[in-house]
Amino acid sequence: MIRAIAALTLLVLTTLIPRATMADATVPPREPYAEVAKKLESWISSEIDQKEIPGLSIALIDDQQVAWARGFGFADPRRRVPASAETVYRVGSVSKLFTDIAVMQLVEQGLLDLDAPVSDSLPGFAPKQTKGKPITLRQLMSHRSGLVRESPVGHYFDPTEPSLDATVKSLNDTALVYAPEFKTKYSNAGIAVVGLVLERVGGEPFSQAMERRLFGPLRLDRTRFAPTPAMKPYLAKGAMATFDGRSFAAPTFALGTAPAGNLYSNVLDLGRFLSTLFADGKGPDGATILKPETLRQMIEPQFSKAGDKSKFGFGFALADIDGHRRIGHGGAVYGFATEVGALPDEKLGVVVIANRDCANALTKRIADTALRLMLAVRASKPLPALESSSPVPPELALSLEGRYAGGDQAVDLLARNGKLYLTPRDGGARAELRKSGDQLIVDDLLDYGSKVEHKGDQLIVDGTPLTRVAVAKPEPSPERWAGLIGEYGWDHNVLFIYENDGKLHALIEWFFSYPLEEVSPDHFRFPPRGLYDGESLKFSRDENGRVKDVVAAEVRFVRRPIDGEDGATFRIQPLRPVADLRVEALAAQPPREADEFRAPDLVDITTIEPSIKLDIRYASANNFMGTPLYSSARSFMQRPVAEALKKVHQALKPLGYGILIHDSYRPWYVTKMFWDATPGPSKIFVANPAKGSRHNRGSAIDLTLYEIATGKPVPMVGGYDEFSQRSYPDYPGGTSLQHWHRELLRHAMEKEGFTVNINEWWHFDHKDWSAYPILNIPFEEIEKGPSPVKD
Repeated sequence: MIRAIAALTLLVLTTLIPRATMADATVPPREPYAEVAKKLESWISSEIDQKEIPGLSIALIDDQQVAWARGFGFADPRRRVPASAETVYRVGSVSKLFTDIAVMQLVEQGLLDLDAPVSDSLPGFAPKQTKGKPITLRQLMSHRSGLVRESPVGHYFDPTEPSLDATVKSLNDTALVYAPEFKTKYSNAGIAVVGLVLERVGGEPFSQAMERRLFGPLRLDRTRFAPTPAMKPYLAKGAMATFDGRSFAAPTFALGTAPAGNLYSNVLDLGRFLSTLFADGKGPDGATILKPETLRQMIEPQFSKAGDKSKFGFGFALADIDGHRRIGHGGAVYGFATEVGALPDEKLGVVVIANRDCANALTKRIADTALRLMLAVRASKPLPALESSSPVPPELALSLEGRYAGGDQAVDLLARNGKLYLTPRDGGARAELRKSGDQLIVDDLLDYGSKVEHKGDQLIVDGTPLTRVAVAKPEPSPERWAGLIGEYGWDHNVLFIYENDGKLHALIEWFFSYPLEEVSPDHFRFPPRGLYDGESLKFSRDENGRVKDVVAAEVRFVRRPIDGEDGATFRIQPLRPVADLRVEALAAQPPREADEFRAPDLVDITTIEPSIKLDIRYASANNFMGTPLYSSARSFMQRPVAEALKKVHQALKPLGYGILIHDSYRPWYVTKMFWDATPGPSKIFVANPAKGSRHNRGSAIDLTLYEIATGKPVPMVGGYDEFSQRSYPDYPGGTSLQHWHRELLRHAMEKEGFTVNINEWWHFDHKDWSAYPILNIPFEEIEKGPSPVKD
């Protein structure tokens, strides 16, 4: 049983943590945790560096003491503001703990009945329900109501910041996914309902009620559902990432489901919250926040069945760590990841927060590691070693690349940019594999712990043997899905609908991929697992039959237009007249280079391999500038580059494919024209003339595949020179066949020493590009003979 602590001791807590500046707010390690802090400092520094986490804060709690707290990295990398124990983060679903505790106060006061229909408190609340019991607070707070995960209004993707009332009201347009109490189905919408009950029954706005009932009495000065002016200087900047590792600043809009996920806090305040739990619900002044028996009820499993993978009390996620009861909650919200963990019987706790989206596998791992170290100290045992992994050597990664299957399980191993990734074939997140002793281990922001052994053509994944299988050329995607495949939603959160292995898939919230069950041509269903367990997707079409949006899990995602999606050549509107740009570029000089280079030896590729085809776009108006840039449709490149490309072409021939070139050597003045013509956001697709392009060195090639049997280009996910994310070499959308062709080209080129450009699937640089100078020789001069380019 958790012991009550004297009020005097609790008052001391507020003096233990000085209100230091953002740069130096640290609580030094208290005995006997100095060695724990030392081990964690070194290990956490290594982990956040390896996983590219901007900043992270941690606090260790021993009953009523903060045993250690500090920050790592940067709260704001751009301004170089260090993360500290005082840094304020968005803490996502940790919000639910506070909302549920406030509601339990009303239960204690006799104003609410956990098992009464919620409609008694919210008469207008009426989601569609065909069977089962009425929805109750007990069900909502333990994720057993059967409600959808997100509300149609105020959902996780919704940047309009609607009211809590409008958010909950929109649930009347939804139907329960499961009958109440049937199974655990996590629901942010459900806790929004709980928050509105608090507001209606308590008679004051939700955020005001939370401040009066919890934040004020607990002296949580840096904890609010909307940041106060005093909190804003301490706010961390969140970082987002996409499936293929591209980063951007996190959006900051308030969630309509605020009671479920809009809380701001820091590790010190959340540490004080844990101390209140350890003190049987008493606050810093000795006043009772929650009765001990109520608190015990909140951390008992609700509706639990044998074999349940996840168990919930009221708000609290319940688990076990090395035989010790563990309670807490994670938090994942735009740009941030949080883990609050506690061992209530031992009165030990930890809070970890990072300003990187979906870094929850790491925050959870750090929290559990810290708890194990603290347990060892309590038991006077040696501290356990902290495990760290290392990158898989590139040669090993390439040798393991492929598909492995056994029974109903299959995985893909993919070598990318010096890393090895594992992707389950039945959907899920792609996660990095790293070396751990003689084994490989999944060690990623998104997942951790699966062990992989490799023996020849066999993998053993968590004890399950899988054998390497040949990846056959996929069949074309069913024509009926052609109009469904594409991008939907917002810039800050894109929904990708694509075909894979003969099934339509949804990639949602940037990382989570799910195979969909087809109910009818425009109606699909998520699998009975994952974020959107059992929910539906319904596509709508305009009067011309084109898909205009999809309502996925009750959220309306509007189709995102992509220039070039219809097969037309992508175009920009040049910032200035092309004629003026040409005059200026021809008069300008390339950057001077002091290095020594090989003598250029540009050759026409068709003299090296006549069966390579040409479609030199810049010799015509069929390009993104809409005007000819070259005087002739020729393809020049350095001789070693041409010889390597010939080998690629010859290797592809037995498979029925050949190389089709769009561009190769490009005079520097054309690169300058591209740069000066292209709007700022699209400049990632053109080279900066101040540095020159690898095309200028005659060592880069823009190309694709053509079918030898027909002579026609092979359809790829995106078009040549399309300035969109469809151009990225790991873009997840499209079809299996398009991906297969893209990988076929990439592997063939990589085998002969080429590397794909990070922004363009068609652009490959030869390994020796840096050995050649930037050239500005017009095609006309090259065509006169070899002498102008040799010296």
